[in-house]
Amino acid sequence: MNVKVIAFDADDTLWVNEPYFRQTEEKFCALFSEFLSPHNIERELMKTEIGNLGLYGYGIKGFMLSMIETALTITDGQISTAAIDRILTLGKELLNEPIELLEGVEQVLQTLQGKYKLVVATKGDLLDQERKLKKSNLTQYFHHVEIMSEKDEASYRKLVKHLDIRPEELLMIGNSLKSDILPVLQIGGHAIHVPYHITWVHEMIESQVEHENFKSVTHIQEILQYLPL
Repeated sequence: MNVKVIAFDADDTLWVNEPYFRQTEEKFCALFSEFLSPHNIERELMKTEIGNLGLYGYGIKGFMLSMIETALTITDGQISTAAIDRILTLGKELLNEPIELLEGVEQVLQTLQGKYKLVVATKGDLLDQERKLKKSNLTQYFHHVEIMSEKDEASYRKLVKHLDIRPEELLMIGNSLKSDILPVLQIGGHAIHVPYHITWVHEMIESQVEHENFKSVTHIQEILQYLPL
């Protein structure tokens, strides 16, 4: 790989994220258990979330609004103000969750710093992602931070142009095959998949990835074996 820039996804690649959403979903389901089973509430919430992505984008604020909309749906509009207040509290608690770095992340960044240009390429709410990056104490390692509304080919082409490199000089590290891996491979870049034990349903794909520029590891420290240091 003739790589000059290594881009890292943030949520569930650098730090814990999805488990906090799962915990909030469980509390949400418990709040309305008298109306539907947890499984059906989760299904209704997911349908609402996916339907709202085009309006709200990714992130906790959109998730909060989707929880309120779902509550209105499953209660047939009979939701109490106390329940709405509880949903808002759940969202604020989610926004204030601590940042827990995944094992090996900082050691990898320390090893790569100065040898490659390191960037963050993530999607989600701007303020939320900026807050998490600041709380992570990882800012010092990164040359650039790109917070995208969507991770698609166009977004990665824009990133490559901004960094003034060719697509084949970009290596993307991330936990989502759909968002971190496939679009980068499609524009001619390199990608290494670092799976996380929990994946949001919207980020799952059914097909296997086979590409000469693709590699998969079980732990983020294993990416170092593929890079000249």
